[in-house]
Amino acid sequence: MENPMNNVILVPTDFSEVAANAVDQAAKAAGYLNYKLYLLHVIDKNTKSTLKKENLSSDAIIEKLEAIASEIRQKTNLEVFTLSREGTIFTTIAEVAKEVGARLLYMGTHGKVGLEQRLTGSFAIKVVTSSPAPVIVVQKRSFEQGYHNIVLPITSDAGPWEKTKWATYIAQRFQSAIHIYQLPGEVIQGAVKTITDHFDKNDVKYTVKVAEKSGDFSNQVIDYATSHNADMIMIMTNPDKGLSTFILGSYDEEMIFNTSQIPVMCVNPRELNWTKIVDY
Repeated sequence: MENPMNNVILVPTDFSEVAANAVDQAAKAAGYLNYKLYLLHVIDKNTKSTLKKENLSSDAIIEKLEAIASEIRQKTNLEVFTLSREGTIFTTIAEVAKEVGARLLYMGTHGKVGLEQRLTGSFAIKVVTSSPAPVIVVQKRSFEQGYHNIVLPITSDAGPWEKTKWATYIAQRFQSAIHIYQLPGEVIQGAVKTITDHFDKNDVKYTVKVAEKSGDFSNQVIDYATSHNADMIMIMTNPDKGLSTFILGSYDEEMIFNTSQIPVMCVNPRELNWTKIVDY
C-alpha cells in the first residue's frame, strides 16, 4: 500500500564505504529537515551468497543495520528505523520508499564503473528512475554544512513546476542560493521565467547563466558547479512515453557520476494527482 509522502529519508546500504557516506549525509540532512531516517538493506542473491559463504544467517544483516542505527541515535536526536527485505534493488527500494512514504532517498554510488555489485553505474540509474521520490546520489564527497549553493540545469521546458517546487523546498530549508544554468533558446527562456517568478514570490536567492552554444553541456554544468563551490546539482529525468518509466539523458548520467563528486538530486516527473510534491 502506498502512503502519502511523510517526513522520511530512506537510504539503502550495501555496507560499503560509499554507502556509509550516503548514510552519514542522509542522517545530517534528516537533522536539518527534522525528518525520520530509515536504513534499508535489500537481501538479494549476492547477499545470500555472501551469508552462505560466511556461514551467517539473515540475522547478521539486521545486526549490522542496528549497529549503524544505534551509532546515529547516540550522536543525534534522530528517530532511526531499520529494514531488511528480500528482493532486488531494481524494484524493492522503490517498493519500500512507497511503503514508508519517503520524501527523499539518499544513495551512494561508486561511479559509472566499479567493482561493488550493487549501487554502481547502470544499477544506480535503474534505482533512480524507479523511485517515487527524489534521489540524492552521493559518491565519496562528504556533507558538511548543508546545501548552500545548488546548480539547477535547465535543458527543456518539460516539468518546470515540479523541479521549481523541489528547488524552492530545498532552498528554503537550507537557505540555499539556486544557480540556474540553462541552454540557450526562447523556449528554455520561458521555462526559466516560470521558475524565477516562483523563486521571487518565495524569496529564494538565485542567479541565471546561459550556457555557451558550443561544447558539451554536461561538462559545462560540472565546470560551472565546481567553480561556484556547488553543494548539489539538481536534475530532472525525462519522461519516457508514460509517467511510469523514465530515462536519463547522457549528460544527466555524466552529471550523476561527475568527477568532482558533487551530490546530485534526481527528480522524476510524477502525475500531479499521485501525491503532493511538497508541503509548505
